[in-house]
Order: sequence, then C-alpha cells, then structure tokens
Amino acid sequence: MNTDEPPTELSLVRHGRTVWHAENRYAGSSDVALDPVGRDQADQLAAWIREHPHDAVACSPLTRARQSAAPAARALGLAPVVVPGLAEADFGSAEGRTLDEVDRDRPGTAAAFRADPVAHPLPGAEDPSAVATRVRQALEDLAAAHSGARILVVGHNTALRLALCSWLGIPIAHYRRVLPRLDNAALTRVRVPRTAGHPPALLGLNLPTRRSP
Repeated sequence: MNTDEPPTELSLVRHGRTVWHAENRYAGSSDVALDPVGRDQADQLAAWIREHPHDAVACSPLTRARQSAAPAARALGLAPVVVPGLAEADFGSAEGRTLDEVDRDRPGTAAAFRADPVAHPLPGAEDPSAVATRVRQALEDLAAAHSGARILVVGHNTALRLALCSWLGIPIAHYRRVLPRLDNAALTRVRVPRTAGHPPALLGLNLPTRRSP
C-alpha cells in the first residue's frame, strides 16, 4: 500500500429533477428524462465542477442520470463511465405513482413502508437489501479502479441512500430516517478507506452545488 497516494474521494450526486420527481412520484427503473429545472441543475453542477475538478465521472444508465452527468463530464473533458450497478431501485407497482396513490389501492402500505421499508417494501419492488449490495459494490469498484482520484458519481436518491447506510454500518431499514432525502444535484462526499472492509469517512451530506444568487 502506497501511503503517499492521495485519498480516493467520491462525490455522490443525485440526478436533476424530472416531472415525476416534481410531483413526488416514484421514478425508480422507469427511464424518465430531466425537466427544464433538472437541465438547469445539471448545468449548475457543471459550473460547480469547473471550480472543483475531478478525475473521473461515472453515472447510472438511466437517462436522467446520464443527462445530469453529461455537462459536468464535458466541462472536465472526460467521457462519463456508465455503470449499470448504479441504477435506481425498481419500485414495482409504485413506479410513476405517489405513495398516497399506492396506499389508496392497498390501505396500510404507506404506514408499513415508512415504519420498515426493508421488511415491508413497496408491492413488487426490488429487494432493498439487494439494491444496497449492488450499489455499494459499484461504488467500491469505482474507487478501486480510480485509486487516489476524485470521482463524480451521478446516481439516484434511494439507491445511494441504501448504499451509504450499508457502507457506513447503518441498518438499511433506517435509511429513510437517517437520510431523509438527497436533493436533486446536491453533493454527498465520502473518503474511501485504504483498508478493505472499513467504512468510508462522510465528509459532507446534501451540499448544494448551485451558486447563491
């Protein structure tokens, strides 16, 4: 191990807004594009990264993540790496719907999900434990492939929160309480440990990339 090598840092960013997110609808695995606000958020992320250079850019394969990563990658003169493991959780029958709409069809679903989203996932949804495992593995693989680098990773609200809880040693059943939400185009920074199996250092959570007016 080279102790002189700089630390590996991941800048985790949730994609920009879509129409579904503006209406508080679950997008999940549905391939929804950015709305005008989301495109502006992507441009703001690019403006931020010009002042805070990174060595690599990675993103989920979903359109909203790729559209959010593209301006930042261009600003750095890099090609974004599309990582399938970073995709958002599939929310099953909740895709395109609000939690209230799901609850109207299946009364009690919302309360059970809020109490323990792992024991009581949304109907037909991908197993949250599986999501946490695949996204955490994708992040660890990126860190290993770019040791000593700063990596911008554009992903998704639930997928990143589940992975963060798993990596930080927080029970993933508490992800909605501990990490209520990641804002669109906001930044969460982690420093990856040199020792395998150790949790990362959380350097910043939900930091804005938009400049103040």
